[in-house]
Amino acid sequence: MKTYEETLHWIHELLAFGMKPGLTRMEKMLEELGNPERDLTSVHIAGTNGKGSTVTYMRCVLEEAGYTVGTFTSPYIEQFNERISINGTPIPDEDLVKVANEVRPVVEKVAESELGTPTEFEVVTTLAIVYFARHKQPDIILFETGLGGRFDSTNVITPILTGITNIGYDHTAILGETLAEIAFEKSGIMKTNIPMVTGVEQQEAVEIIVEHAEKKQVDLTRLDVDYSISAHKVLVDGEQFSVKTPSNMYNDLEIHMSGYHQVKNASMAVVLLEKLQQESGFAISHQHIQVGLKRASWPGRFETVSQHPLVIIDGAHNKEGIESLKQTIQTHYPDHKKRLIFSALKDKPVEEMLSILYDTIDHITFTSFDFHRASSAESLYDKCSFKDKDLAENYEVAIQNELEKVDEHSVLIITGSLYFISTIREFFKNKK
Repeated sequence: MKTYEETLHWIHELLAFGMKPGLTRMEKMLEELGNPERDLTSVHIAGTNGKGSTVTYMRCVLEEAGYTVGTFTSPYIEQFNERISINGTPIPDEDLVKVANEVRPVVEKVAESELGTPTEFEVVTTLAIVYFARHKQPDIILFETGLGGRFDSTNVITPILTGITNIGYDHTAILGETLAEIAFEKSGIMKTNIPMVTGVEQQEAVEIIVEHAEKKQVDLTRLDVDYSISAHKVLVDGEQFSVKTPSNMYNDLEIHMSGYHQVKNASMAVVLLEKLQQESGFAISHQHIQVGLKRASWPGRFETVSQHPLVIIDGAHNKEGIESLKQTIQTHYPDHKKRLIFSALKDKPVEEMLSILYDTIDHITFTSFDFHRASSAESLYDKCSFKDKDLAENYEVAIQNELEKVDEHSVLIITGSLYFISTIREFFKNKK
């Protein structure tokens, strides 16, 4: 492959092979490549929501402390390359081409074996591992799981620390329909004697995590048991809070990402960072934490893309995300009329998700976007029982119609699939 476009085409072609549980293809590819995953110093983060934000808070603090930080995240918001980044800078096109050419022969060899063709996510994970281990050697890499944990393709690493942000009902067809089943899958990232921090709150999920931790002799640090949040204040452009950890008190921390769910993500990041300091000798001060958290930002998470009129985008793509969105708009915009544009993938329980907002919003417009798994606006409209609703299959038409109705007493919130939010963010960027 000579060009970036060719490389991306090859990667995306693997989508046709869907999702296949199990780690055997990953293990085989890495073995063929000389097991580069063994050369990494990493942290592994699972969870239903909040993984990307937690990783971002950690990255910004570690950068503030002078470390070079690799991150592996998904999905992307602006460009594919951002999934594999160093200090927040996506892998350059030419490096992606180079690494893909190293990995492709191995992918094709495995495809011809009884294991079958590796999936897109498996290949992208392998590209990240090879890039970090053989090309850039950052001081630490923060890996976010793609789906679940136990059979997620990232679960071939041996991290120095693990974390589970929260548990919610998402991807239930794959991970299970109860919180206990989902917690079991996420707990699969635990490794014997490797410490774990968790922000999980539901009792049935916590019980599974505690049980796993005992079996694996894992030092487990839990929200509201071992660390706690206090003195929370809503700021004009974010949140202020304090965190008490097993060893320290961090007073009056500030973040620019809005919502109490972000306070929880940032607090968990603080505890993870403290663990890195205590267990692995990373030099991280109170000031690094304070400054790093304050400068952290993560696109598509309650992000203001226009001030006049006021437009906010948020990738609330499941029930828990919608609950966090509701809490955030109620605390930050209690007196505004709230208009919503919504689009989602075909497998989402639309009524169950959106009914959470019915007592908070004034109007919903359903729309669609160019993605193979996107639902039509009409299908979303039909599944929704909210009275004051509308639809426009073309998202540009939907936005144009709504912008005409937003005044100084209103806020337009565009939400749903992260793939949709990626498209909308690009639209507003071009519009500016």
